[in-house]
Amino acid sequence: MFETLIFEIKEGKCYITLNRPEVFNALNNKLLTELNEAFNVCRNNETVRVVVLSGGEGKAFCSGADLKSGITDPNLGKVLKATYNPLITNMRAIEKPIICKLNGMAAGAGMSLALACDMIIADKNTYMTELFVGIGLLPDAGSMYFLPRMIGTLKTFELCSTGRKVFMDEALQLGLVNKTVDSAFLEEEVEKMADFYAKAATKSIGLMKNILNKSFENNLEGVLNLEAEGQTQCGFSNDFVEGVMAFLQKREPNFQGR
Repeated sequence: MFETLIFEIKEGKCYITLNRPEVFNALNNKLLTELNEAFNVCRNNETVRVVVLSGGEGKAFCSGADLKSGITDPNLGKVLKATYNPLITNMRAIEKPIICKLNGMAAGAGMSLALACDMIIADKNTYMTELFVGIGLLPDAGSMYFLPRMIGTLKTFELCSTGRKVFMDEALQLGLVNKTVDSAFLEEEVEKMADFYAKAATKSIGLMKNILNKSFENNLEGVLNLEAEGQTQCGFSNDFVEGVMAFLQKREPNFQGR
């Protein structure tokens, strides 16, 4: 089905694994297109309750744009609008949680790709870097949207304008990742989180994601209205009925994500 990534759906979980280890999972047009297609499958498949995005077995999660493949069009803005931007927009629009399994270095657009996820569980021995400035570019693929919201503008400017490496102890302190673990336990931790979301109230979690996407662009009144609209949708969901019944019957809910 795909040439540059591994795609698998199993027990409510969709695993998307970048599969260009020979170039540290660098992003070329083919991989970007296939990633977008893979996320479209996740969006439209009702059995998928959570997505796990990983760099596979190599040393890197993603090293950013594949510069070795050559720059065929110096109009980089046009390239972004055709490839990176639709992918990042798609990831944020999917009303299902996306867990980034940060198994190795995330650089440039690879860091942006990680930041576009809803949760990052990382190998504590790896790092992130906004290395764009080293080749005379500015961060793209959403980094300058996600970073200020996570760590503020002062720290964002520092990381973007220096391109320095941020190792995971600092990343955890800054709030760039949710959890760091030894590489030997990374798979176990990610699976534990994926299992949780595969059985959770997917409808309400998707609406949470949607509202959080819009929270910085709204005032209090706007967010209150979004919460009310979302709560109405939850109130008519099967998961809400099941959740209340489980609470009254003092048992674990059996959510179906509907």
